[in-house]
Amino acid sequence: MSAEESDIKTPIGNDDDPSSESLHVTNTIDSAEDPTKWYNRRAFGKLQPYSSGLSQVIMVSFVCFMCPGMFNALSGMGGAGLSSASLADKANIALYSTFATVGFFSGTIVNTVGVRYALAFGGSGYSIYIAAFLCYKHTANEGFIVFSGAWLGITAATLWAATSTCNLSYPTEDRKGTYMFIFWAIFNLGGVIGSLIPLGQNMHNNSGTVSDGTYVAFLILTVIGFTLSLFLLPVRKVRRTDGTKVIYQKHPTFWSEMKELCRLLIQEPWIMFLFPLFFSSNWFYTYEQSDFNTTNFTARTRALNSLLFWLMQMIGSYIIGYIDDYKKLSRKARGMAGWTFVFVMTHIIWGLGFLWDKHHFRSDVITDPIDFKQGHRYIGPMFLYMFYGFYDSIYQCYAYWVMGAITNSARKAAIYAGYYKGLQSAGAVIAWALDNDKKSYRAMYASTWGLLAGSLVIAFPILYKKIQETTTIEQDLKDTDETLEEIVGGKKLEAKGSSTGVEVA
Repeated sequence: MSAEESDIKTPIGNDDDPSSESLHVTNTIDSAEDPTKWYNRRAFGKLQPYSSGLSQVIMVSFVCFMCPGMFNALSGMGGAGLSSASLADKANIALYSTFATVGFFSGTIVNTVGVRYALAFGGSGYSIYIAAFLCYKHTANEGFIVFSGAWLGITAATLWAATSTCNLSYPTEDRKGTYMFIFWAIFNLGGVIGSLIPLGQNMHNNSGTVSDGTYVAFLILTVIGFTLSLFLLPVRKVRRTDGTKVIYQKHPTFWSEMKELCRLLIQEPWIMFLFPLFFSSNWFYTYEQSDFNTTNFTARTRALNSLLFWLMQMIGSYIIGYIDDYKKLSRKARGMAGWTFVFVMTHIIWGLGFLWDKHHFRSDVITDPIDFKQGHRYIGPMFLYMFYGFYDSIYQCYAYWVMGAITNSARKAAIYAGYYKGLQSAGAVIAWALDNDKKSYRAMYASTWGLLAGSLVIAFPILYKKIQETTTIEQDLKDTDETLEEIVGGKKLEAKGSSTGVEVA
């Protein structure tokens, strides 16, 4: 019996593997295609059905809104809400160390257990992390914070691999930039709203530490977030807006997915030219959050900075998404336009940042931190931090678009996401370790600018050679246990008319 002939399953095992279902009910209509199923119906006759790729990406976005979104709001204030960045640095070193280790293999985990359970497991770590900082305020238990950072690295690796799998494989090819914008905007709206909580609670707090209520509010939202992920549909029931199925491995095992991870590195060695791009994609957060925001502003101003930072990420994701999906250009031309925009912004924004950095040193003793009511002191660094947020979003969203331009397969997207998140976290742990070792602000700043610009240069030849007008479905079906007929559902899609790369007569 096919994977879609059953709607009844146990909550154990891979939710995309029909062999993990303990009870099978044979229907005359494929359940994933059955228009009478609630998830295939259009709400109010107009909205996309729950089974559409767009609806599922929006659901994933709200999971990230409440889990990593709250983490970002806390981190964006610098020091995770504490007056000193030292303890948060230690937690981040532990976090990104385990993230880098597990992250490289996280796509394998997602392909084995399924998107829903990977997201739920991944989201739970954010609750533990925030609880640890709340506990520290009353017990000064540093060990719990370091442990929570290490545990979050493990869980977040699976969450981000699952998230990236959906964002890269659920859209049609002509909408990947748009879907990435939708995800990034909702996800960072979590950071914006999350920043409003400490801003309101600390409006009359001129110290450097946030209140208990901030941590409690974040904790509640993260619990809601990882619970929400359990309501996602398995990949096998998702349909793109053009009606095609998402390519995935129907009968995965951990070892089959480990072999696929290694096979891709051997058969596609060119992917390693993108590794510097992946490696540097979180390096900048250390300088921005720890060296810039934590040390120079009051708690309430850091919260305001965080709000503006994540708000600008939403704007940046829209602009780069618009460029990546601009219909008057070929996909390769859009890719080159996106690269040019990111490269130019690298030098403009980080070049302006030097005007601040050259006057600030780690040996400086800050006795009068900047407050937002001091307009003459605040306006310049406020805009600089906003544009740092803008840059972060265009850099990362472009990196995701590039991966999505190479494949439409959920299986391969999960593996690419694992490479991305693993290397991203390896770079981050080095950056946080350098900051913990009190390297100069100039060294942290220069390494950030240099890595960002250099990685784009290294990636350029691969972007030019590998981004094609479409990725054929036959290409993505290689080394999977699905067939062309299963993916297109018997529909005859013309080669030039299909935005998912289907070439059927």
